[in-house]
Amino acid sequence: MATPQFICANWNPESTDCEKSGRYSCKNCLLVLYCGPNCHKAHWPVHKVDCNSLLAKQTWKPDWVLENRTPAFVGGGPGVQFGGKKYLFGNVPALDVLQLGSNEGGNYGGPLRLLFAASGDLRNAVKTIAQLPNSYSGSVEVTMNDRDLDVVARNVIALLIALVVDNIEEAVDCIIHVWYSALIRKSDLDILQQRIHPLIKSVCEKTKGKPPSSLLAKSSWDRLLSFTDVPAGLTVERAQRIRTAVTLAESRKDYRDRHLLFQSSSHRIAKKRFWEDGLLLPFGSRRNDFQGPNPTFFQDTDAWPMYDNADPLNGWSLQEVRDYPSGPATADIYGKLFYYLRAVLRAFAVRLSSLQVAFRLFQMDASDLATDHLESGSFDRIEVSNISDGGYLGIHRTLAVMVPLLQSPLANPHATLITLFMNAVDENMTDADRIADMARHSPATKRLLKYLPLKGMPNSQSDPELIKFIFARDSVATHDHIFDRVVKNFKFAEAAQFLGAAMKEKHTIIEKWRFRLKLRPGQPGAQEEFDRLLAGGVSGKERYVEWKRIAIYEDEVNGKGTAT
Repeated sequence: MATPQFICANWNPESTDCEKSGRYSCKNCLLVLYCGPNCHKAHWPVHKVDCNSLLAKQTWKPDWVLENRTPAFVGGGPGVQFGGKKYLFGNVPALDVLQLGSNEGGNYGGPLRLLFAASGDLRNAVKTIAQLPNSYSGSVEVTMNDRDLDVVARNVIALLIALVVDNIEEAVDCIIHVWYSALIRKSDLDILQQRIHPLIKSVCEKTKGKPPSSLLAKSSWDRLLSFTDVPAGLTVERAQRIRTAVTLAESRKDYRDRHLLFQSSSHRIAKKRFWEDGLLLPFGSRRNDFQGPNPTFFQDTDAWPMYDNADPLNGWSLQEVRDYPSGPATADIYGKLFYYLRAVLRAFAVRLSSLQVAFRLFQMDASDLATDHLESGSFDRIEVSNISDGGYLGIHRTLAVMVPLLQSPLANPHATLITLFMNAVDENMTDADRIADMARHSPATKRLLKYLPLKGMPNSQSDPELIKFIFARDSVATHDHIFDRVVKNFKFAEAAQFLGAAMKEKHTIIEKWRFRLKLRPGQPGAQEEFDRLLAGGVSGKERYVEWKRIAIYEDEVNGKGTAT
């Protein structure tokens, strides 16, 4: 992809003096770019509001400190949530589920069949296809399912944009804003209404008379059609009021400030901007063109569908995003994400145009997938998000549904089922475990003090240093013994063997503890790694498990065979 064009923050279409190309940044915040001193000076009355913000100061303190009160989350716990109940953004960084080089091999050319059984957004499919080796020229069949129609509808629309818009750059920017921005441009809405709407409407015409239980039920397609149209009467102003009533709710001020405790000064400013306008753009980009509510978010005129902490950054590797070039505006974290997504989505679109790729999308509970809809023994990879957690299907039902869909070791010895346990450690941690980690001389405490040395005895439970210390503890503790207890208590091995499967001892796709700190305190880059983990959306307690089918002979169907 060509080097991104970084735009001067003072540029506008009527400008005669601006050179448009941003060549240097504001040295105070490193958030915006300018073509020269004249534009910097001209733009200062606008930029100084952010650049001189209290959030930009190293001395910034949360409001609960300034107001000398106990923060709202003390006693409420980290699990308190606010806003809509939908997960339209990924909340765990995307992964490439193939990793061909470590599995089938970089020269593999056979067909690939992938199942994302509880897909959430498109990120895992996008990253997987974008990272296919250039040498791969086989066919790829991607099956995606989610029980939430909003998720499936948004995925369908993003895929259609990638497939029908000829100009890749235009398609990529449109996907980014439809996926992540609360408001979209007229050009984006034109694509939805003039290119995507007619395609969906033609299917609606064909589904007339289909029974409600049919995969092509008319009601689902009619609902899908509504995602291309802004609800009647919904203005930009009303849409933003609806959204900010969630993202800037007064009752959630302390929760936002707690999140900002772990951010750098410039990132605090960027976070506040995104909470305010909900536009995924470089910090200094013009907002004038974003004049329409994004209909894939606003399905009615009185609700914002997501939790207040939903953040596009949580769906992608924060290290990859931070390392992505954004010109001299090195602190512009959402700008980096914007340019990173441009590159990933462009690679995805290029691979779609050069490969034989087919998509199938379902909208149902993952437990119903195997019933009449999918062929047994047909998938090279199955990724199921965290439905194996106890609050969803649980590991036994997940294995029972998914293992039969996985290819046998004779067909593909690298076929893998990927499960994620996001909540298992918390749900199975005992009081004794917590006390052991919190002990003054515990390994976790000693390690944490090397990253966050306390400057003195905390004044109260509201002391920001103490709050940071408490919430950072999970990032330095090890939880293997707790997860081993989960494996034993829930009889992972026995359940898998009964179904003709086994846990993979050596992972070949994703690290078991993907988000655990890799460096030791004092090593080069260790503090940066620690700070990055705390600033992101994961805790370090997330545990992946890879599964494979094993050869079974005699009475396989009845589960009485012997595994080899």
